[in-house]
Amino acid sequence: MTDMLDTDALSDCLTDIGLPDWPGVLQPLVNSRMSAKGHGDYERWRDIVMALPGAAPDQEKLRELLLGLSPWRKGPFDIGGIEIDAEWRSDRKWERLAEAVLPLTDRKVLDVGCGNGYYALQMRKAGASAVIGIDPTLLYVMQFLAVNTFERDPFTFVLPLRLEEAPSARNRFDTTFSMGVLYHQRSPIDHLKRLKTTLRPGGQLVLETIFVPGEESYACTPKDRYARMRNVWLLPTIAELTTWMRRTGYRDIEIIDQSITTTDEQRSTEWMPFESLREALDPDDPSKTVEGWPAPRRVVVTAISP
Repeated sequence: MTDMLDTDALSDCLTDIGLPDWPGVLQPLVNSRMSAKGHGDYERWRDIVMALPGAAPDQEKLRELLLGLSPWRKGPFDIGGIEIDAEWRSDRKWERLAEAVLPLTDRKVLDVGCGNGYYALQMRKAGASAVIGIDPTLLYVMQFLAVNTFERDPFTFVLPLRLEEAPSARNRFDTTFSMGVLYHQRSPIDHLKRLKTTLRPGGQLVLETIFVPGEESYACTPKDRYARMRNVWLLPTIAELTTWMRRTGYRDIEIIDQSITTTDEQRSTEWMPFESLREALDPDDPSKTVEGWPAPRRVVVTAISP
């Protein structure tokens, strides 16, 4: 597909999952995305990733190169002795959900909206036999390649695409994760349906999203922005979210975690120096966003595909 990906290893992995047609179908899209035509910074990012092995003995140089891939949204990472303090303390979210999901040992996993692969690498460490991550943001793909230069995990991949751009997964995955994706979908029902097509019968969905408080079943649509994000479409109550999941055919739906996002878990750092959660909250009432909505609350739901 591209000189930045181990295409043979990827093809072997996808064939083992039962998706031998994916490499051929995805090749034109991935080649287009991972090119100077796909993104003006691609060649700079590529040069950084390729320079990392030689820079490893020089901590100052290694740190400079990794900062060149900023902003780092997910983390933390330890790359060659350099601590990357990303915007999100993603390790805390992983701790909240890891013990509640079905054991990942020997499971084939799809991670939708995987970002830079932080969680995908945790899934592998938890025993998954292979993890295919997909995310349309090319910088995150390049960050994963940088991390994996040192992790050297041959069974974790991050591909620059959206779920709807991938060929049919034909119910081949044992576990599918969709974390921080649903509220960016114009049609959450369609997203849930697509996720179900990725799972084998009895496979597990792990879904994490923002919700609004309330006992009734309803969803809200921000007129313009939510917490300064433009692309937020529907914010359901938990009752509405579980209704969506039942209506799309999932069973054994369980709420495994609810949390209020804090400025200790999501914040600006040297590695992500732009505005973060603090600037998205009402300075006089941090229980609300600057637009007057309830501050971000996140729920993790698991469900089984029939």
